[in-house]
Amino acid sequence: MTKLENNSADGMQKLGAAQAKTAQPHDLLLLNGDLGAGKTTMTQGLGRALGIHRPVKSPTFTIVREYREAKLPLFHMDFYRLENDDLSSIDLEGYLAEPGLVVIEWPQLVMNDLPDEYLQLTITRVDDSWDSTKRVVEFTPHGKRNEEWVKAALTEFNK
Repeated sequence: MTKLENNSADGMQKLGAAQAKTAQPHDLLLLNGDLGAGKTTMTQGLGRALGIHRPVKSPTFTIVREYREAKLPLFHMDFYRLENDDLSSIDLEGYLAEPGLVVIEWPQLVMNDLPDEYLQLTITRVDDSWDSTKRVVEFTPHGKRNEEWVKAALTEFNK
């Protein structure tokens, strides 16, 4: 497990860009953290680095946002509002089979439906102040590819 301290929204977007530059088809990125932790902010940086020109928005109400125009298609999901019976309306297996990058915010509900290999990031506020930008990002890779992804992304981030 690796941890990274981050002190700004720009830093979260830079981390997303580093993840994007080192991502490969079929990568699965799980984002955990409280509301306002920076999950979507990080995904916005990821989207820009993939070449997405339209705004990358939180899919809280739409559940899934597709960005197929990217260098690597991005499938951004948010299961915060998802109920158990709603899961059947999403072709999660289909998205995971596509040669793109799947990013899931609030993945707790679908953990049993995911492959064994993925990269999980947990974003935690350093203090309780809502307007604080200080965060700690904890990387938990599952599988060799994801261990390599963490190393490559952190190398890219630190350039």
